[in-house]
Amino acid sequence: MTTSAAVADGPLVLVVDDDEGVRNSLQELMESVGLDVVCFPSPRDLLSAGLPDRPGCLVLDVRMPGASGLDLQHQLSARGVTKPIVFLTGYGDIPMTVQAMKAGAVDFLTKPVRDQTLLDAVVAGIQRDVEQRAQAENIHQHATRFATLTPRERQVLREVARGRLNKQIAFELGISEITVKLHRSNVMRKMRTISIGELIRAWDSLPSSLREKPQV
Repeated sequence: MTTSAAVADGPLVLVVDDDEGVRNSLQELMESVGLDVVCFPSPRDLLSAGLPDRPGCLVLDVRMPGASGLDLQHQLSARGVTKPIVFLTGYGDIPMTVQAMKAGAVDFLTKPVRDQTLLDAVVAGIQRDVEQRAQAENIHQHATRFATLTPRERQVLREVARGRLNKQIAFELGISEITVKLHRSNVMRKMRTISIGELIRAWDSLPSSLREKPQV
């Protein structure tokens, strides 16, 4: 495995290819445009090392001794890893390409590939990962804030998200309209939202397990 020095939270390209010459060539290409890269000779080596918590993407050879690049894609997916993947192969076919793309691959490129074509695919993969990570962090923040709400505040939030008016919520919960307004104000403060629209978007971003959980 080879590495290059980089900022710990900068983009990282993970290359898996059993051909040392190809690994070295890909590392030089990535580093030539300022990307940090780590290379592995097999999927097993990558899984043993673990995936760093950094934005980036994977560049995988399809055919390797033992587990293939497609096998690695399936293993990562089973572990809940959504790191974008760019496949490289000298033996690609249409069914294989379709299989990889349906499973979420960024691109499926056939060797030899133009440097710029590969770099464009890698940059697209990194951008996708940056967006995925930002979305995941946003959901995490909303879930953390949701956890600070009282049971009654969660009930009010659910009703607000359903488009119910204060008087309707009051009737539904058996409380006064003034109390509903107080709870709604507390909900917006704790969820750090400044409008009902923003509050509803925060609610919609929550995992279904939280939104569907009975509010007691």
